[in-house]
Amino acid sequence: MSTAATKGRSASPGEAKAKTTLHPVAIADTPAAQAVSIGRPALLLGALYVRLPALINDPVAALNSALPFVVLVQIAYAAICLPIAGAPTQSFLALILTVITVPAVHILFVLFGAPLLDHVARTFLCAAHFSILAAFPMFYTRGVDAQPMLALAGAHAPLDEVSGGVLGAVLGAWLGAVPIPLDWDREWQKWPITIIVGMYLGYAVVSKGVGTLFYGKRLAKSPGEGNE
Repeated sequence: MSTAATKGRSASPGEAKAKTTLHPVAIADTPAAQAVSIGRPALLLGALYVRLPALINDPVAALNSALPFVVLVQIAYAAICLPIAGAPTQSFLALILTVITVPAVHILFVLFGAPLLDHVARTFLCAAHFSILAAFPMFYTRGVDAQPMLALAGAHAPLDEVSGGVLGAVLGAWLGAVPIPLDWDREWQKWPITIIVGMYLGYAVVSKGVGTLFYGKRLAKSPGEGNE
């Protein structure tokens, strides 16, 4: 009877906290990883700058042609710099989950004001770029565990390059939407050019900035910490 009672007892608060503690994602401590971590934002922003005239002229063609390059950059970044969640096959699972995420992000864009029936290809490609930038590293390092996603949404996830990238992409895309409705009649105001520019700027700057200056910190306390 005592044995059954011992097996059936609930975990102590200390044990429960240990099981639910989220740790920041650390960049691998190798020269190659450090070089890629520093050079990747510059590479992404440089490619955006070079392709900006094409993006303004034909958003669909520019976004479509740039997507394979961005995918390769993100895969290389993950493989060289980030710890993988689980077995090596997690990298393929992360890619599959990223592809599945694209329609969901597309719907979110529409709910936040993107054209519903017009420019569907532009919105879909914009969602694809967002997913490979922000979602893929999260799936690669966190797997399918919902806790990190909920913690990030609640602003109490530990900050690092991965979570900073998600926050930066969201903030950049949101700020990038500001010029679109202004009555300036400029070609660069076409949907979703400013969204893409803001997304990439926010992702590159906030990801590296947060991972360097605010690593391990939290924007808010985790639930229950205020009662300790």
